Order: sequence, then C-alpha cells, then structure tokens
Amino acid sequence: MTRSRTRVDAHVKVLDDDVVALAKERGIDALVYAPHFTRLTTVRERAARYADDDLTVVPAREVFTGDWGNRRHLLVLGLEDPVPDYITFEAAMAEFDRQDAAVLVPHPGFATISLTRPEIAAHAERLAAVETYNTKLLPHQNTRTRRIAEVTDMPGFGSSYAHLPGTVGEAWTEFDGDLDDADAVVDAFREDRPRTVVHRGGVRHQLRGLLEFAHLGYENTWEKLDRLFLSGDEPTLPTNVVYEGRFNDVSVYSGTLSDYRPK
Repeated sequence: MTRSRTRVDAHVKVLDDDVVALAKERGIDALVYAPHFTRLTTVRERAARYADDDLTVVPAREVFTGDWGNRRHLLVLGLEDPVPDYITFEAAMAEFDRQDAAVLVPHPGFATISLTRPEIAAHAERLAAVETYNTKLLPHQNTRTRRIAEVTDMPGFGSSYAHLPGTVGEAWTEFDGDLDDADAVVDAFREDRPRTVVHRGGVRHQLRGLLEFAHLGYENTWEKLDRLFLSGDEPTLPTNVVYEGRFNDVSVYSGTLSDYRPK
C-alpha cells in the first residue's frame, strides 16, 4: 500500500490561472504564496480566490527586516495580524513569537538579504526550517544552504522561489501524510513533520534556474526604481496607515521608501 504524501512548493511569488494549472500538472498539492511588498489581507484574498479542492494555497509573507544594506528576509506562515517590512529583526521576531507563526529561513547565507549561519544557530529555537534547495540559486549556493542546515541541525525545506510563472513546481517539500488545508501545511512546518526536499532535474530545470537568477537583475534595477520613485508609498511600510502606528518606534527608516534615510 502506497503511503500518502503532500507536495508543497514552499515559496512562490506569482499566482494566476496558469500558475495553478502548472502546479497541478506537476503534482503539487499546495503552494505557499508570499509576494513581495503586498499586504497580508491582499495575499489572503488572492490565495482564497485560487485555492480549490485540488490545490491548497497558503497565504504567507516574506518580511524584510532591517535596513536596505543589512536586510534579513524571513518567510512567515500562519500570521493572524499584519507585520510590516523594514522594522528591526528583533521586533519582527517578537511579533512572530506573539502570533505563534511558523518562521522559515529563505535562501540562507545569500548576499546581504539572508540570515547567516551564526544568526540561524543563535535563533534556532524560534525558527521552523531553513531552505536547503531554491531553484533560483546556483548549484554552489544550494550546496551552502544544505551545509548551513546540517551544521545548525535545522529541518530543511525546498521551493521553486518562482518569480516567473513557468518556474512553479520546479522544487518542493514533500511531507509524509495528507495536509488537507492551509492550517495543516503551517502546522507541518511548525511541528517539524518528516519531509523530503525534491526538485526536478535535467537541462530544462537548470535553464529555469538561470532565468530566475537573471530575473534578479530586473528586480534590483527597473522594478526597484518603479517602487521607489514612480509608484508612491509602499503598502508594507511601518508608517502605512494600516499598521496604526504600532511599529513606528521600531522602523529602521524615517519616512517613505523613496526617502531611504536610516534613523
């Protein structure tokens, strides 16, 4: 008798009809949807719109803590209340603790945007898992993430980290048993349920990874320019009215994103 398994692509940035169709075609049972700079309410609404009996969509946030030159990204599942970007790391972790959220470490050790090995070791009891395979990273970078997870004795997870629709389902975290809804997926990470990290192979998979890596250039040039100077105030800044001033005292910036002056 075959044991049941649940495939979770544990971090995607895109969600539409084509993404859902591709995820199902590739045998993915659940997507963790965490677009950049998007309010939790909006993420939830979009996740609910695209979820169905065959595909669970888990709303999540990749929260940017710290200032632009010293960011620490955290992938957070199970949030009840919104948490903004650009607050101190400790303030963000305290809020996640309060909400009993599952805090995952995406792309550890990557550039200046990720938790380092000493930081993961120092906060291990507050973290649920460390990413050990990310389609967007290069092979030597994924080797390093696995080593970090091993040295810190942390559970792993894998994701497509899809910023482009065609990358969804290129990698996933495969859990023992059936995870029937979003809460069950969150609990599986929070409770350290047994899992295997799996990814597709071959030349096409390698090309998808290179396309995603190249997309970093767009993210850090034209997309950033639009966000800073053309589109106005960010919806996830701590100064935004939706946060009711609760995070003003732990904000790492003095104004809007286009201001960019550390306190």
